[in-house]
Amino acid sequence: MLLLEKIDLSKLPKHIAIIMDGNGRWAKKKNLPRVFGHRAGMKSVQKIVETCVQLKIEVLTLYAFSTENWIRPKTEIGALMTLLQNYLKIEFERMMDNNIQLRTIGDISKLPKTPHKELVKVMQKTKSNTGLVLNLALNYGSRQEIMNAITRILESRKNKVDQKTFESYLDTSGLPDPDLIIRTSGEMRLSNFLLWQCAYSELYVTPVLWPDFKPENLYEAIADFQKRERRFGGV
Repeated sequence: MLLLEKIDLSKLPKHIAIIMDGNGRWAKKKNLPRVFGHRAGMKSVQKIVETCVQLKIEVLTLYAFSTENWIRPKTEIGALMTLLQNYLKIEFERMMDNNIQLRTIGDISKLPKTPHKELVKVMQKTKSNTGLVLNLALNYGSRQEIMNAITRILESRKNKVDQKTFESYLDTSGLPDPDLIIRTSGEMRLSNFLLWQCAYSELYVTPVLWPDFKPENLYEAIADFQKRERRFGGV
């Protein structure tokens, strides 16, 4: 509660994006299989989504599964997809109760049939909700997103393209760019995440592993964000 009191509720970031890193290391520290880290990480997702609803954050983007993650062992990928499917089933009613709209970025057509079907169903049923936009990055890679946008623009045979037009072809079309990007586990890189959209995002890196990331850690990140002077290239 003390940390929450340090936050200026009138100056909250509109869009928070999180690179949820450290599930595997969390499990390794406890001598557990990696899947236990992913399960624990899912509980953090639930808490952080709930906190963003309470704070009335407009958009929360979570980097859930990258295009590079397909090289992981099949058993781990299968466990991740099952966790996604279960999360959607368990959280659907809560999404409706809290007016949450579910969106995705990335090529979800490549996901296994059952979680893909569940994902599409929940997105369809929540599309009219007007509260927090919960934006899951699934089979997402920013370079691929940019290449796809260029391909679609070429196919459209447009004679002139400005930044606003280009952004309308990105997966995040209609969403504000992230004000704050949080990365857990202490790694100092973006890992092919929202490379176009993060041009003026504030970056916050914490050594806390994702399964240990609590609402208090989110308050700390927001409080740090609010101390910064955002000039967007000006003086």
